[in-house]
This record gives sequence, structure tokens and C-alpha cells, in this order.
Amino acid sequence: MAPKHVRPDLKRIASWIDPESRVLDLGCGDGTLLAYLQNNKNVVGAGVELNDEQVIAAVRRGVQVIQQNLEEGLAMFDDKQFDTVVLSRTLQSMHNTEHILREMTRVARYGIVSFPNFGYWPHGWSILRGRMPVTGEMPYQWFDTPNIHLCTLKDFEDLAAALQLRITHLATFNGNKEVKLFPGWRSTLAVYRFESPPVSPQS
Repeated sequence: MAPKHVRPDLKRIASWIDPESRVLDLGCGDGTLLAYLQNNKNVVGAGVELNDEQVIAAVRRGVQVIQQNLEEGLAMFDDKQFDTVVLSRTLQSMHNTEHILREMTRVARYGIVSFPNFGYWPHGWSILRGRMPVTGEMPYQWFDTPNIHLCTLKDFEDLAAALQLRITHLATFNGNKEVKLFPGWRSTLAVYRFESPPVSPQS
């Protein structure tokens, strides 16, 4: 069953993925992205998802899903088993951010991540007013949020550099609209594509 509506950020992610390539979608939800890729780009894909209802929904879309907690890592996958691995709107809820990024670079040549941009200017205004921000991409109160590692675009770029990830593409969104001007201030969601660091030759 092909998804009727695909978010603009997912369409942008799909545009960065080659036809007939191998794709792993971490936290794949109801399988919308993988179903779109299978129908439009003939990819060979697999998803990882923990939530029972989402797993069932993804299977109904014809998506191959492994039910697994991402915090336990990607040990079931071989080195460079995939061409691209996607982590959409999940990075900020991971306990060990560096570990999941390193695992992404191990299992695929390219990684794509998206996350809420904490640098969005109304967030700063909320903090000045003494409140944690609550917006469309961050709709939770401070006491019930799953988001434990919020960051700005620059924060992620610094981490990517420290992990030797070469950023190849960036797209930023505010709702359904792509943001081109002053994205660090005006976007609510950032989407990055990066290339894994080169493998050092074994001595």
C-alpha cells in the first residue's frame, strides 16, 4: 500500500537516495518513507521500529521491519550492508548520540539524519520568558518530552566534524516549507546527509 501523503522532508530525503540502492530506515514508524522509496525508486529496504502498532502499519505497507530498540545498537547488521541509512526525527531522543552515528557509518556509506532545530528563534524567546520551548517540532512539555539531546545546526555540524562525517547535503524546513534564508534561526527541522569516514587500511 503506497502512502498517499509524504511529508516534504521525507521527499527531500528520498531525493538523496539512489534508485535500486539498499536502504535501512531506523525508527521507520509506519513505513511511509520506505514504501515511497520502494514504489518510486525500487530500493531494497528494511526498517527498524520498536512500537507494535507502527510495525504492523509498516508491514501492511509491504515494508520489511525488524522490531528492535535502537539503543541496543545495530549489531545485527554487517559492515556496509547498506548504501544509505536514515534516522528521521529520532536522533534527539537517543541516549547515546555518538554511538548511533558511528553505527550508521559502519553499516552504510551514507547517512541521513533529521532533528528539531533548537536554534529556531522563538525557542530563545521562550527561554527568555522563563519557559522551555513548545513548538510544532517540539510539542512536548519539559516533564514528558522524549527529546533528551536537543541541538542547533551548528552543534550537529561540530559533532559531525569530530566524528569525521563529511556533510554532503543540508535541507531545512519550517512546517511544510523549505527554508533557504537564515536557516539556523528560521527553520524548525534540519535534515543532513553525510558520508562515512574513510576506512583506515589495516596494518
